[in-house]
Amino acid sequence: MGCTVRELLARTTSVELTEWMAYERVTGPFGPERLDVLHGIQTAVIANAARGKKGRKAEPKDFVPAWDRGPRGPMSWQDMLAAVKAYNRQIGGTDHTTKGGAADGDA
Repeated sequence: MGCTVRELLARTTSVELTEWMAYERVTGPFGPERLDVLHGIQTAVIANAARGKKGRKAEPKDFVPAWDRGPRGPMSWQDMLAAVKAYNRQIGGTDHTTKGGAADGDA
């Protein structure tokens, strides 16, 4: 079983995390994101083989989901905070960012 983020942070220094981040930037993504790219390549090959002579050639990016982007592109930090506060309210969480206490819709 994998470890939690809390366990990872307890066992890993910020220097080591920074080194892993730099390594990933050079070698490409790890885990599920890398698999998305590999499946995108495979799917593009299949789509291009099946498309015939007409139509636009498929590219791997056509089949890779953009998990971190909304319909208008990357979210601003303000939009991310509002989304987190809204989700926190849905699950009955506590908002300690400004007033503390129960989440009160101040997103």
